[in-house]
Amino acid sequence: MQKAGKALFGLPEKVSFCKRCVISNQRPSSTVEFKHTKVEKKSVISFDDEGICAACHFADVKEREIDWIERDESLKRLLDKHRATGSGYDVIVPGSGGKDSAYTAHLLKYEYGMNPLTVTWAPHLYTDIGWENFQNWMHVGGLDNILFTPNGRLHRLLTRKAFLNLLHPFQPFIVGQRIIGPLMAKQFGVPLVMYGENQAEYGNKVDENTKPRMDERFFSVGDPKEMILGGEKIGAICEEQGFDLKDFTPYIPPSAASLEAKGIEVHYMGYYKKWDPQECYYYAVENTGFSANTERTEGSYSKYSSIDDQIDPFHYFTTLIKFGIGRATYDAAQEIRNSKITREEGVHLVRKFDQEFPAKFFQAFLDYIDIDEAQFWNTVDRFRSPHLWEQNDAGEWQLRHTVWSE
Repeated sequence: MQKAGKALFGLPEKVSFCKRCVISNQRPSSTVEFKHTKVEKKSVISFDDEGICAACHFADVKEREIDWIERDESLKRLLDKHRATGSGYDVIVPGSGGKDSAYTAHLLKYEYGMNPLTVTWAPHLYTDIGWENFQNWMHVGGLDNILFTPNGRLHRLLTRKAFLNLLHPFQPFIVGQRIIGPLMAKQFGVPLVMYGENQAEYGNKVDENTKPRMDERFFSVGDPKEMILGGEKIGAICEEQGFDLKDFTPYIPPSAASLEAKGIEVHYMGYYKKWDPQECYYYAVENTGFSANTERTEGSYSKYSSIDDQIDPFHYFTTLIKFGIGRATYDAAQEIRNSKITREEGVHLVRKFDQEFPAKFFQAFLDYIDIDEAQFWNTVDRFRSPHLWEQNDAGEWQLRHTVWSE
């Protein structure tokens, strides 16, 4: 075995796995950064002295400590505060029509009597099942929607830069997805935005789960020209590529002060409802015509999570490269926490699927960001942290540490 090198990205040198789920201590606790560089010091999910991760501890809190009846009463008070008295929308629900946003929007309209406007930040490249579910969201679920598609030339460029500079091709999409709700709320004068679950539930700054609202620091970027997208400053991209600052409008967060001035609040349904992705799936199937894929997603065993974008598999493949954590690990970890599978089953699933390469949409991805296969693999290999990866005698890359060999 080759000697392990220094950890990149500020990750812990020693790799360990949660004793309850299958997540490792390499999981970053923040996945959306505007000031993101290749060597940035990252905060990672925390583990206690017994080797249990913070996300598993929060699962215990959800099960034993939170009064969900009181949380539901809090939700009703919030909705009554913003409920429209006449015509008009009274809540914005961002989403794609996947299981989580389908659940959130339908619940608000048909159980709580709100009039939601759903808004969708378009995927890079729709899958057939993704487009079908998106259409069913409105036509079966009975909801209004605005599909927002950003400047395709700019979005492709930002995705390309994010892959080459950060090995994070989903960064521009994630930024837009989080901003589209507040932007549309300002545009239509709607005072409430309701996202589904807070990603903090899965390990992103777990303490944020104690707050119903999105962290307002997210909406503080200072000079937009200094904001970094795809690893480069917006101002520099404008000068280099001939874009104008106005072209970046959907990527620049509204300031916290501007939202406050219009009385706009951004909340998470997962604060008020005991969030369970599998139960959201069952609800969406029954009420909005949501369908699982006919085949499992490459890199995992799941058929119904994040299935609308052809680029999505490469987001998870790049997390495998940078952090040693692939899609099956993410899926299995949350299903273990929700008591859907055992840890033993999760370990087996991770071993079987986590390192599978997403070949189905590989050429579409290369074409989308305008690179060839050699450039793809050269970029990928540059981001393999030496403390996670080594080459065997045949020159093949393999992980030094896995949950099944701990």
